[in-house]
Amino acid sequence: MTPPADRFRLREIAVAAYGPSVVISIGHGAVMPVLALRARELGADVGTAALVVGLLGVGMLIASLPAGVVIARIGEKWALAIAGVIDAVAMCAAALTDSVAGLGAAVVLSGMAWTTFLISRQGYMIDAVPAPYRARALSVLGGTYRIGVFVGPLVGAALIYTWDLRAVFWFAVAMSLAAGGLAALVPDLGSEQRAEERAEGHLSVWSVLRAHRRVLLTVGVAVVVLGASRSVRNSLLPLWAESVGISASTTSLIFALAAAVDIAFFYPGGWVMDRYGRTVVAVPVVLSVAVAALLLPLTSGPVGVAAVMVLIAVGNGLGSGIVMTLGADTAPLRGRSQFLGAWRLCGDIGNSGGPLLVSAVASVAPLATACVVIGVLGLVGTCWVGYWTADLERRRTSAISR
Repeated sequence: MTPPADRFRLREIAVAAYGPSVVISIGHGAVMPVLALRARELGADVGTAALVVGLLGVGMLIASLPAGVVIARIGEKWALAIAGVIDAVAMCAAALTDSVAGLGAAVVLSGMAWTTFLISRQGYMIDAVPAPYRARALSVLGGTYRIGVFVGPLVGAALIYTWDLRAVFWFAVAMSLAAGGLAALVPDLGSEQRAEERAEGHLSVWSVLRAHRRVLLTVGVAVVVLGASRSVRNSLLPLWAESVGISASTTSLIFALAAAVDIAFFYPGGWVMDRYGRTVVAVPVVLSVAVAALLLPLTSGPVGVAAVMVLIAVGNGLGSGIVMTLGADTAPLRGRSQFLGAWRLCGDIGNSGGPLLVSAVASVAPLATACVVIGVLGLVGTCWVGYWTADLERRRTSAISR
C-alpha cells in the first residue's frame, strides 16, 4: 500500500527503489559503447555492426506488451529478479559467442530483459511513492539510468585497458546478477492487488488497450514524440559534427558534457513537475530539440555544436522521468501492468523512430535540410505534447478536487 504523503521520505526507500536500477544501468552503460566494436571483432561490417546495436531496441519493442502480462501475474519484485538473471545470460552469451548472429540474438534477449526491468521499476514506484512525490521519485529513477550511462563507459574503458573487450560483458553479467539479487530483497508491494486480479480473472492486454485507447492515442502519441525527440540527438549530432570536421574524440567529449548536464537537471525537473505540473517540463523536452535542430546548420565548430548539445541536454535532463510519470498518472489500478507495457511500447516506438526519421530524411536531402525538417516536425510535436499533457493536467486536477 502506498504510504501517506505526510509520512513519506524518499530516502527511506532509496536502496530498494534505486539500488537495482543504478547497478544494472552501470552494466548497460559499460556495454553500449563497445557493442558495435564487439560485432566488428566477430567480423561484422559497419552496417551490420550498427544493426546489431539497433537490435536492443527491437528486443524492447518485442517484449513490451508480453512483459506487462508477465508482471501482472508474478509481480514487479520477481519480474525484476528474473529480468536481471536473463540479462546476465544474454551478456554471458555476448561474451562467449563466436558469431555475429549469436551476438545479435544476445542483444535482442538483453533488450527484452531491459524493458521488463523498466516496466517493473515503474510499477514498483507507483506503489511505493505517494502522488505528490511521484514526479521527483520517477525523475530520480530516470537519473539513475543517466548515471549508469555516465559511469559505465569509464569502468568499461578501464576493463578494456586491463584485459580485453569481452571483460566489459563479464562485468555486465556481474552487474545484472547483482541487480536481480537486490530486486529479490525488495518488498512485494503489489501482492494484494495481484491476488484480487487473480480471483477476478486477469484482464487481457487487448481489453486494457481498448478500454484506454483514448489516452494511448493522445497522451500515448505525445510519449512517442517525446521518445523520438530524445533519440534524435544520438544520430543527428554525430553526423553533423563529422560533416563540419569535428573529430570523433571531440564529439565524445561533447556527449560527455551533455551527460553531465543531464544528470545536473534530473532532480530539479522532478521538483518542477510535482509543483507546477507535467506540461511545463514535457514541452521543453521537445521544444529544445526542435530549436536545436534549427540552430545546428548555423554551427561550424566544436563550440557551436556543444552549445546546441547543451540546449538539448537541459531539456532532456529536466524531462528525466517524464514518460514514466505520465504513465503513472494515467495507469489504471486494474490492468496496470498491461497498460504500462503498452505505455513502454509507445516510448520504444519513439526511441526507435527518431534515428530512423533522421536516416530517412538524410538519405534524400542534405544534412542541413534534414536538420530543418526535424526542427519543423519538432515544433509541430511540441504543440501536440503541450495540448494533451495540459489536457491531462486539467483532468487530474478536476479528479483530485472532487
